[in-house]
Amino acid sequence: MPEISRFFGIVIRMFVEAGGPRPRPHFHAYYQDDVGIFAVDSIEPIGGQLPARQERLVVAWAEIHQAELLDDWNALQAGRRPAKIEPLR
Repeated sequence: MPEISRFFGIVIRMFVEAGGPRPRPHFHAYYQDDVGIFAVDSIEPIGGQLPARQERLVVAWAEIHQAELLDDWNALQAGRRPAKIEPLR
């Protein structure tokens, strides 16, 4: 699962959905032993769970980079490598 960004101990990854119908564009955020899954279109949690502070950071980052996240999703689904996205600072 390609890493597309990393900030404040949070790792953002996105991967290709092989076969079957195309799911909703989303990404995974990892923090220590926790993982949250976030929709790209509405920038909301759709699975897993992160601590509240880290979830707020991920949502803020995703709102800033929503267009880039969608570009990365489309690249992965087309078999291309995603681009790195600037971390939250």
